[in-house]
Amino acid sequence: MNKLVVDSNVALDLLVFDDAAVQPLKTVLAQGSALWIATAAMRAELERVLDYPKLAPRVAFHGLDRDAVLARFDALAQIHPEAPRAPLRCQDPDDQIFINLAVAHGATLLSKDRHVLRLARRLLPWGVVVTQRLQGAVASGQQRMEMPPTARSANL
Repeated sequence: MNKLVVDSNVALDLLVFDDAAVQPLKTVLAQGSALWIATAAMRAELERVLDYPKLAPRVAFHGLDRDAVLARFDALAQIHPEAPRAPLRCQDPDDQIFINLAVAHGATLLSKDRHVLRLARRLLPWGVVVTQRLQGAVASGQQRMEMPPTARSANL
């Protein structure tokens, strides 16, 4: 089963904003063809972000509150123990937990953060593909995940 690590921005797109760009992610999670793995620290970060003064009104606009979003997170993400520090360091210390978990599990890392995206090529030897979104979903009755062309190209 494909393991995914989802950063806070992509999680917000999925759990709050229902952004069309996360529809393939929503599909693979619903079908069980991918597993969203997270840590307690990632959940705590999402909880902290939900209380940002600029974000809270947008969450409310979508008919949600912090507890509802966290309940969605809890229903979709499988909590794992904190991962050991990865050999690569991210310039943004808040993003390091996502990199650590992705490296520990050889997971795909979904992120829109520029600091994480800059590490994409360097994370490949550890089995981590970094991409901003999943693309594709079900082909010929078989479930499979595909990375957008940019995730496979030299742009990373």
